[in-house]
Amino acid sequence: MQTVDHKDILTRFKNGDLGREQAAALLTGAHPDSAARHAPLTTAVAPPRAAVSQPPPARALTTAPAGGGPPLPADGYAITALHGRFPDADGLDAFWHTAVLGGRDAGRRTSGSPAGAGAGAGAGAGDFDAVFFGLTPQDAALMDPQERLLLEVLWQTLETAGCTGARLDTLTAADGEPRAVGVYVAHDPLGRAAVAQAPAGDALAAAGAGVTLPARLSTLLDLRGPGHCVGGGGAAFLVALHQALSALRAGECGAALVGAVGLQPGPARRHPQGAEGGQGVGAVLLRPLAAALAAGDTVHAVVRATAVAHPGRRAREAAADRLARRALAAAGVTAAGVGLRETETTVAATTGDTGAATGLAALVRAVLQLRHGTLLPAPGDSSAAPWARPHDQSGRELPRRATVAVRPTAGSPAAHVLLEEPPRRGPEPIASGPAGPAAASGELVLLSAPTPEHLAATARLLADRVLPADAVEHGTQDGRRLLAALARELRLGRAVRDCRLAVVARDTGELGAALRAFAEDQAGAGDQDRADDRAGAGGLDGAGDRAGAGGLDGAGGLDGAGDRAGAGDRAGADDQDGAGGQAGAGDQDRAEDRAGAGDRTGADDQDGADDRAGAGAGGARGSVRCADLRGAQGPGVLFGELPETRAYLAALWRGRRLDALARLWLAGVDVSAADTAGAAPVLALPTSALLRRPLREAGCPATDGPTPS
Repeated sequence: MQTVDHKDILTRFKNGDLGREQAAALLTGAHPDSAARHAPLTTAVAPPRAAVSQPPPARALTTAPAGGGPPLPADGYAITALHGRFPDADGLDAFWHTAVLGGRDAGRRTSGSPAGAGAGAGAGAGDFDAVFFGLTPQDAALMDPQERLLLEVLWQTLETAGCTGARLDTLTAADGEPRAVGVYVAHDPLGRAAVAQAPAGDALAAAGAGVTLPARLSTLLDLRGPGHCVGGGGAAFLVALHQALSALRAGECGAALVGAVGLQPGPARRHPQGAEGGQGVGAVLLRPLAAALAAGDTVHAVVRATAVAHPGRRAREAAADRLARRALAAAGVTAAGVGLRETETTVAATTGDTGAATGLAALVRAVLQLRHGTLLPAPGDSSAAPWARPHDQSGRELPRRATVAVRPTAGSPAAHVLLEEPPRRGPEPIASGPAGPAAASGELVLLSAPTPEHLAATARLLADRVLPADAVEHGTQDGRRLLAALARELRLGRAVRDCRLAVVARDTGELGAALRAFAEDQAGAGDQDRADDRAGAGGLDGAGDRAGAGGLDGAGGLDGAGDRAGAGDRAGADDQDGAGGQAGAGDQDRAEDRAGAGDRTGADDQDGADDRAGAGAGGARGSVRCADLRGAQGPGVLFGELPETRAYLAALWRGRRLDALARLWLAGVDVSAADTAGAAPVLALPTSALLRRPLREAGCPATDGPTPS
């Protein structure tokens, strides 16, 4: 009889009539009474704001995903970065502030919001920084506004995760391919721009233009993973996320970007009743949780299970309940173990109808509540409330959990996602810098951008948001550790561009002052210097010299640093690793000498004295040195793909030959990737400055000044 009962229990569990925990309890005899044995699986999810205090005991996560397929890892998938812009909220801090207030004081924006522009995804949808992404104004004007917005937020999400530089190469597929990041996007129907690009107004081609979005975005960002496009419907973002997880499970990519954009007709403002007119754009970056924790990534939330399906002819509520059962069963969680439910209804009061970004807005709300341990005001409530962490029957603390669900609409599927707060870890100290005499030499901070304007604006952002004068006690151990972490993050987490600066600083105060002085000098360089920069003739001549730099001349060659760096580099390599250093010093140093010889004639007299007097990056410690390499020809002074080059640069970092590294950086060498030894937590930094300009029509670029953000 016992055997028959076990078969019956297993059959009912397979059919979805029993939850995993219920089935396990029955099989182990924890509930011997008949009533409990045949109790049906509840499908009701705890209402919003209902924090669970006594859920059933926690169990190991399932190894079978909802709907079958390859097994899910026991620890789920980490959301390592998220970025977004919504009505009345240009950024997630502003979004949270607006949501906490329940819609009051909705006009507040985060610092750095475009001056004079309404906050939100749709504000300035015709403004775009084409130069930053290597596009001409004409090409940018032909892009659909939704594509431009997606390009911006995907890049900013990668930067938030510290994955636009050397770290991006560590995101590999199962076959070892670097930069294997999948791109999955959801969007509303593309508009006028897509139709204009279609041959002879071909309506069918225009309708299918969105299908190529992931490919175009992957090309612009040089990402080598799979991708897919989901068009329209409130659940579109959650469907795209479901597909991205499938690719991660299959090993097709090492990480996945999932983005969404919804541009509904009308102004970008909230509508309390969820009427049309809401707008939103944003993205998340997903990685297997184990890999994210090992890499030191920030984990905002963990995706435990997803479920997606079309309802067919069934009622919408029945389809939503079915997906709730599937997602909860896949994660081994009962409805009582979920303390928050976010839906299209809970989102409407904050964002309005955001179209394809509805699921994104709901997920962002859930993640922020998990992060802050605070439940947002429910409809009709006046204030947020603390979210108590639940406990099991024995008093053991359990993680907070939330579901994000969007019901199906005509022609679109329903989707259900189960989220959990990240594993609790002890405090992770900021990676410490050098100790003893090495600390006196300071830290080499490297920064780059596509143009001198971008470089100055990004330097200003870092100085204002990371290094405010009253934020860190300069010269203290904490200040030095922050400086070391900042220098490391800029080397490993940011893309290497043509306009570069280098500064050696001993503490955060010195670095902040140097970056502010550089930004101010650039702002006051004058119209002629800016015109020369755009023409590629003057580089950073005037501004670089005023910053105590000397810089490079307009031709992009060396400013006398070639021969001097050659000698210094050989000495540094010889001291550190003998044969290893010399292996990188042969052809490379000769190439460096040849590259430096041509430019020494006019540069040595100009800034040689400053170079000889300086102890840091080719100048006085704490002064910024810069270079504009946009006009440079050839591969530069070192060939970065050679293993000898990598060994050579690694030896310079180990020996803390900061002067030699700075000179090579300014000469066009990517010295950042060689300094990858040792794991350290990712440090959240402001994203690079975007200088958006209005885009008129193709062929007629606007001349309006840029709007930094």
